[in-house]
Amino acid sequence: MKVIATAEDAAQLLAATWPDGAAETIAVLHLDSEGRMLGRSEHPGDADAVDLPLRAIIAEALRLDASGMIVAHNHPSGDPTPSSEDVEATRILAETARRLDIRLVDHLIFGGDGCSSFRALGLL
Repeated sequence: MKVIATAEDAAQLLAATWPDGAAETIAVLHLDSEGRMLGRSEHPGDADAVDLPLRAIIAEALRLDASGMIVAHNHPSGDPTPSSEDVEATRILAETARRLDIRLVDHLIFGGDGCSSFRALGLL
């Protein structure tokens, strides 16, 4: 099993998920307590937005008996800066997951050649 020890590991694994011009999509890496990847899920959006599907993300984490997860999505605009909507949705996901003993390890946003980490930005 692939071990995801850092945000950089996750970013390398996920970077090819979004070719140039791709519609906004969420990818979730589900992890065990040692950071080994148990599974991956994707949730498509449209050209410029995607809602964070809390129920689907949590259901998949529970199905896989994940103890952690890394959420990532792209900004087709090319700017990887988290929006206020990204921050609020991530806060709700992190709290919901925490109540079920699942840790939101990070939320990565890809845009252009850049990638932002919520953990590195102090948002998690």
